[in-house]
Amino acid sequence: MTLNQPKYKMTRLERMEAFEFYLYVTPWILGFLVFFLYPLAMSLYYSFTRYEIGGVPFWVGLENYRRMFSDPRYLNSIAVTLKFALISVPGISILALALALILSQKLRGINFFRSVYFMPSVMPMVAVSLTWFYVLRPETGPLAGLLAMFGIVGPRWLGETQWALVALIIINIWLGFGGQMVIFLAGIKGIPQELYEVAEIDGANSWDKLWNITIPLLTPTIFLNLILGIISAMQVFDVPWVMTKGGPDDSTRTYMIHLYNRGWVEIQMGSASAMGWILFLIIMAITLLVIRSSAAWVYYEGERK
Repeated sequence: MTLNQPKYKMTRLERMEAFEFYLYVTPWILGFLVFFLYPLAMSLYYSFTRYEIGGVPFWVGLENYRRMFSDPRYLNSIAVTLKFALISVPGISILALALALILSQKLRGINFFRSVYFMPSVMPMVAVSLTWFYVLRPETGPLAGLLAMFGIVGPRWLGETQWALVALIIINIWLGFGGQMVIFLAGIKGIPQELYEVAEIDGANSWDKLWNITIPLLTPTIFLNLILGIISAMQVFDVPWVMTKGGPDDSTRTYMIHLYNRGWVEIQMGSASAMGWILFLIIMAITLLVIRSSAAWVYYEGERK
């Protein structure tokens, strides 16, 4: 563009289109700035301050972070959350994949079973927690009665440190497998049937088709469910809070319960903000590790190895 070249002048129609564009996009931009970017920036600022709701933030630098990593209860909450995620995430994926493989078959009434298995994923968490609280009652609950029929005395599921986290993991698997099952079903339906037909011509049986066609072509779906499962498990709060409040003896005190107590019970918003950012970094680090590892085990159709 030369200095003497005349500047482009928008036509009336182009000005109207530009005006309409900015008019329609402005609510989203304002919402993003007010409800996401501003709180995000303020939480980062508060993480370096001693701040109580209604008070004035006092800059303390890295004190909140140093105090966190010298607090045994905080370190315990990280360990509990990692243990919870390490067991529940693969448990959900394995159960969801197994059911998806079964429910992908053309059987009579299969839609009914798909709906039944998906139902826990859309139920209110508080209602589910209270239901399981009744089921796990050590003396009068349905599970205790079922075990008694076989002469087994059930444990105090939510009252013993060695069983409380196990109970929450079981509940989380029951709650989470339905959503992943639907995603796996979509992945299975997307596999070209011609591959199975060619495999049958070559004499492949059901196990051969499963391990050499279905599983490899489902690895992108497994990868997606793994990422979503990790993010969800690392932020688990509602079920442990309703059922145990982090007890007994902090055995179910997940990261989010510890953060909630620090922010809304002890009213230490600066420290809670620092915990939120550390959780973000932990989730980011785990997610990046999974993404980096995907090159070794995720197969995309048409991709050459």
